[in-house]
Amino acid sequence: MSPVRAESRQLLESPRRQLRSVCKTPYRVLDAPELADDFYLNLVDWSSVGLGSCVYLWTAHNAAVSKLCDLAGSNDTVSSISWVQKGTLLAIGTLSGRMHIYDANTLQLQRLYKNAHTQRIGALAWNSHILSSGSRDRMVHHRDVREPSQRPFKRCAGHRQEVCGLKWARDGGPLASGGNDNKVCIWDLRGSKRASVAGSSTSGSGSVEDAGGSGSGDAPLWKFHEHTAAVKALAWDPHVSGVLATGGGTQDKHIRFWNTFNGTMLSELDTGSQVCNLIWSLTSHELVSTHGFSSTTAQNQFCIWKYPTLNMVASLTGHTHRVLYLAMSPDGETIVTGAGDETLMFWNAFPKKEGGEKRETRLDYGRLIR
Repeated sequence: MSPVRAESRQLLESPRRQLRSVCKTPYRVLDAPELADDFYLNLVDWSSVGLGSCVYLWTAHNAAVSKLCDLAGSNDTVSSISWVQKGTLLAIGTLSGRMHIYDANTLQLQRLYKNAHTQRIGALAWNSHILSSGSRDRMVHHRDVREPSQRPFKRCAGHRQEVCGLKWARDGGPLASGGNDNKVCIWDLRGSKRASVAGSSTSGSGSVEDAGGSGSGDAPLWKFHEHTAAVKALAWDPHVSGVLATGGGTQDKHIRFWNTFNGTMLSELDTGSQVCNLIWSLTSHELVSTHGFSSTTAQNQFCIWKYPTLNMVASLTGHTHRVLYLAMSPDGETIVTGAGDETLMFWNAFPKKEGGEKRETRLDYGRLIR
C-alpha cells in the first residue's frame, strides 16, 4: 500500500501547468524628452503623452508621432491626460488648474475650463460624458462636458492633501480617489447607499472610516486608511465587480485589494517597492504594478501578478528611473511604461483573447475604443 493518498497521488502525477512566458524586453522604445519625474502626475495614456507644455500622439503600428497641442503660449505645463472611453476626446489638465479637451480626429480644441481648479490637476477620469478631475487643491470636481457651464455640477471633498489618483469603475459604478494624505475614498454619484458591515466597520487589518454613506455623493461611501503613503495607483477589477486594487508609495509599498460593496479588505501584498501604477489585464485575471524606490535589490521594475493567488508571473526591468507612468492598449495585449529617464517602452505583456479579432478603424489613437 502506498502511504500517499489517492487524491495526492493524482495531483503529483498530473502534468505541471506551464507558466506562460513573458518577453523580457520591450518591442519598441520611444524617446520622451521632458517627461517629468514626478510621482503625482499622470502624463501617459495609450497613444498620448504630455511632455512639458506639449501633448503628443503616437500611432501604435508604426510609431509615427504628431503634436496635438502646445500650451507654451499660455505659459502652462501639462500635468495630466486622459482619453474618453469611446471616441476621440482627450482631456488635458495643467499646473495652473486649467482643463482642455481636444478632439484627436480634428486636432482642434473643443472645450477650455479656465478655472477648473485653483491648483494643478494631477488626475483625470472619464465616465461616459462625465469628466472628473482631482487636484492639489484637495478637491474632486465632476463636469458634464455636454453642458455649456464652466462650473462643476458636483464637488467632492474627501482628502486633506493633493488628489493624485482617480479611477471610475468600468461599469459606470463608483469612483475611487487616492490622495497624498494616504487615504482612498469611494464615491457613488448615483445615490447608492453604503452596505453595512456586520459587527464592525473594520475587517481584517483594513481600517474603514464611517464616512456617512448618505448616498448624496457629497461624502464618500467608504474611506480606507490602511495605506501609510500616498495612493496614486488605483485599478478596478474588470473581471469581478466591486473589487478595487490600490497601491501605496515609498513608505507603504503594499498593494491592497478591497471589496467596495461592504468596505472590507480582501488581501494585501508587500511588494518591497514604491507602487506607482496598477492596471488589470483584460484578457487574463492578472494585475500589472509598476515600481520606483525600493528596499530590495529590484529597482524600477514592473511586475505581473496572478489574482487572487498573488503569485508573481513576471518581473521586468528596462527603465533606469522610477516607472511612474503606465497605460494599456485597447485590445488589452500591450502596455506602455514611462519613466523619468525620458523613455516610453512598449511591452507584449498579456495573451491575445481567444478567438478575438483586432478591430481596425481610421485612427490608431487607441482605435477609438477606450
